[in-house]
Order: sequence, then structure tokens, then C-alpha cells
Amino acid sequence: MNDQVNWEKQALESLLNENLKDKRGERRWKTIWRVIWLGLFLFAAYTFLNPFKNKSSSVLGKHTALVNIQGEIASNTPANASDVNSALQAAFENPDSVGVILKINSPGGSPVQSGMIHDEVLRLRKEYPKKHLYVVIEDICASGGYYIAVAGEKIYVDKASLVGSIGVIMSGFGFTGLMDKVGVERRVITAGDNKDMMDPFAKQNPKNKEALQEMINQVHQQFIEVVKQGRGEKLQKNDELFTGMVWNGARSIELGLTDELGTIDFVAKEVIGQKDIIDYSQTENVAERIAKRFGASFGTSFAKALQSFSIQ
Repeated sequence: MNDQVNWEKQALESLLNENLKDKRGERRWKTIWRVIWLGLFLFAAYTFLNPFKNKSSSVLGKHTALVNIQGEIASNTPANASDVNSALQAAFENPDSVGVILKINSPGGSPVQSGMIHDEVLRLRKEYPKKHLYVVIEDICASGGYYIAVAGEKIYVDKASLVGSIGVIMSGFGFTGLMDKVGVERRVITAGDNKDMMDPFAKQNPKNKEALQEMINQVHQQFIEVVKQGRGEKLQKNDELFTGMVWNGARSIELGLTDELGTIDFVAKEVIGQKDIIDYSQTENVAERIAKRFGASFGTSFAKALQSFSIQ
């Protein structure tokens, strides 16, 4: 009888010990995972808030500041006014930036976004008169890109770059003939006579076309005035200057649209006098790339882990 009681006691103790080991192992792994999540959080925080993000003068030393405008200029692209203007402000505000280079490689885009960047360049040049801003054009600087470029003190270009396109375009399609052929009837209800003026399934109204033409003519005239103010007497008389025509870099110098041949390194070293270049352009950091790659599920798991974090 005693042997049976001892066996049951030993079995119970063994079971309790195993259960205790499992609990300890489970808590240990929970702690390990929470430490890993904490490390990721601290890494992300450091990436977002590290001293290089704001280009601290105490870290970088004397340099030429670079701001890049690449691709289409629009609110939903990297070349949006908010990001570009933030980079420009940081470049001008840093006392260790000797001068600023605005590199443009863009076919244009939104006249609103372009205008906002153009105006901010002029404002910063006025606020920091001793800090020069030069524009360097790479492959193309057309339309809205050139709208921005004329705000610079000088425009440098490659001989084969494409420059110009001082014009405005609004385009669309009309499907009314096709609809008649296939027997499709367009049914639309509007409140306001002009609400459907850009409807591709409706016949073009001459009155609406005239109104739209007047609107883009006004924007075109604004563009022309900005170019004249920026380039002044440098512009040569040419009947095609404001027709939307594009020229190569060498010809653009002759027309007064640009000033000289030159690269970023040339302008930094020979014009500004500081060959060390720091890029102020707003770009995705490591944490942002991780967030986009792993998506919302990663973010949700991360948040839950932080909420439950504790050391046991």
C-alpha cells in the first residue's frame, strides 16, 4: 500500500515538474520574442529619428547641399512639393551647407506642385541671400520641371539634355461614335449644366471647349510670365519659345533658356567651391521600406507585441 502511495506521489511530482518546465520554457520564449520586438521598435525609432535625418551641422561639416527632383511632379509621387520644399528648407537652414544644387530630371507634371516648389525656391533665396542655388539639368527638364528651374540663380545643362516645353496640355478621349455603332446608350444625371464637360461618353459642347481653352490659356500665360521673370534679358527672341517646343541643351543655351554646360560635380567644385556633396532629398528609410514590404499585417502584429510587452 505504501509502495503504491509513493509511486502515485512520485508520478504527481514528476508531472508537476514537467508542467513547471513547460511553463518556464513558454515564458522564456515569450520574453525572447518580446525582446526581439522591442529591438525592432528601437531600431525603427532610431532610423526615423537619427541625427543624419535632419542633416545636423554638427555631424556633416561644410558641404554642398543637393536636392533632387526626379520623374513626374505630382502630389502622389516622390517629386511632390511638400517633400521637395522640406528638403530645400533643410538645405538652406543648415549653416554648414555652402550652396545648394537643385538637380532636375523631369518631364513635368502638375502646374500647382511645380508652382509651389518654384515659389519656395524664390522665398528661400530671398531669406538666405548669401547662399546660392543653382539648377543642374540631366536628361530632361520640360514643362513643370522647367517652371521650377527658372527660379534658380543659374541653370546648368548637358549638351544633349531636353529643355523647354513651355506650354499647357489637357487631354482626354471621346467614345460617342463607337457607342453609336455598338448601340450603347449613355445614361447620366447631373446637377449643374457643366458638370459633365469632361465626360468622354458625351459629345463635346463648344461652349465648354471654349471655357477649357480659356482656362489653359491663362495657365500658359502664367507659365510664360514666370519664365520671363526668371530668365529676364537672357531670353532670345524666338517665335517658338513659348509654343511647347523642346530643344537640346546646347540650343537651349543659345536661346537663353539655360546658362552653361555643367554637371553636379562641376558646379559643386568649381562654382560653389565645396566638392563634398550631401543629398537632402526626402527618401524612404529602412523602416519605411520594411513597413511597405510586410504590409499591414506586420504593423498589426508589431503593435500587439508592443501592447503586451513586459518582462516576467
